[in-house]
Amino acid sequence: MHNFKYNVGTKVLFGEGQIKNIGKEILEYTDRVLLVYGGGSIKKNGIYNDTVNELKENNIKYFELSGIDPNPRIESVREGVKICRENNLGGVLAVGGGSSIDCAKVIAAGVKYDVDPWELVLDRNLIKVSLPVFSVLTLSATGSEMNGNAVISNIVTNEKYGTYGECLIPKASVLDPTYTYTVSKRQTASGTADIISHTLENYFTNISGGYLQARMAESILKTCFHYGPIAYNNPNNYDARSNLMWASSWAINGLISLGVANKWSVHPMEHELSAFYDVYHGEGLAVLTPHWMKHVLNDDTVDRFVEYGINVWNIDSSLDKYEIANSAIEKTRNFFKDELSMPQTLTELGIGTENIDKMAEKAVRGKSIKGFVELDKDDVKKIYINAI
Repeated sequence: MHNFKYNVGTKVLFGEGQIKNIGKEILEYTDRVLLVYGGGSIKKNGIYNDTVNELKENNIKYFELSGIDPNPRIESVREGVKICRENNLGGVLAVGGGSSIDCAKVIAAGVKYDVDPWELVLDRNLIKVSLPVFSVLTLSATGSEMNGNAVISNIVTNEKYGTYGECLIPKASVLDPTYTYTVSKRQTASGTADIISHTLENYFTNISGGYLQARMAESILKTCFHYGPIAYNNPNNYDARSNLMWASSWAINGLISLGVANKWSVHPMEHELSAFYDVYHGEGLAVLTPHWMKHVLNDDTVDRFVEYGINVWNIDSSLDKYEIANSAIEKTRNFFKDELSMPQTLTELGIGTENIDKMAEKAVRGKSIKGFVELDKDDVKKIYINAI
């Protein structure tokens, strides 16, 4: 296991009614914030009013930036930076899922630099300081409420990249499971797939010694496989929404990755689908993940697939290694299809072969994805084609 430093840094306000505590957390840093959110859903379900009332009760001045896209765009970041500068704002409060939080993070960093914010996406090493970020989570998916990651799209150039800054980790996040009751079935499925993918990207590592991290990852996976369908079919089930919300945070806040992490594989491939076709991130991951698994299964990797099959899917350990591995892959595919009614092919997402070469080239950034198994452009292309 590698050396690492670990400091999550987010004060989590978990549970029903915790919105009433976010005001005093913000006031520790500023009394002027940019309120960032997506469409009108938070106004219909009352979350917007809860948040605004809390800001008003604590005499926190706020300005708004709405209309954040599911794949947040650099244009929104630029507009947010402009609003913050013009009104001398001291913090950014995101209300929504990962899209709004990611956008808020890059806005918070962009205010501190004279360069175009897209430069901060292209080079994460530039991000050293930012305005404080706060979040009110409404979708269990990206884990952005408890980490310093952000993913932004540039539709003009068909690019979607992730960036990072320790300063971007939210200072405080409200995690109220009841705020996810009104999430649609499609969004619930997509969010669950995203949590699963984050966990799998950390679980399938070629770095040895992370026994504890692997067992924790397996627990997160089993939580998603159990509670994902319950939330999908019974949206007001508090236990299901609670467990998915907490799994979302712990899948990607460093707990299961530090010390054993290698580069991710499926996410950079999916980012190209979103960049070119603006698809739901989780749906792209659900399509690609089983095909990636099949592609990287070999004599060097089969033992981790066996662990996955036995410990997560309870497959008979006396079976042949490859039988266990292939069964685990099929169970993963069938979970997305049968339990969450998710697309199984790129064709279902409206994606053909017309941009495969370009997407494969961008996914490896002209080199390769040095993940669990190193993938070059041809490998990525094969995975795309098999997923058609």
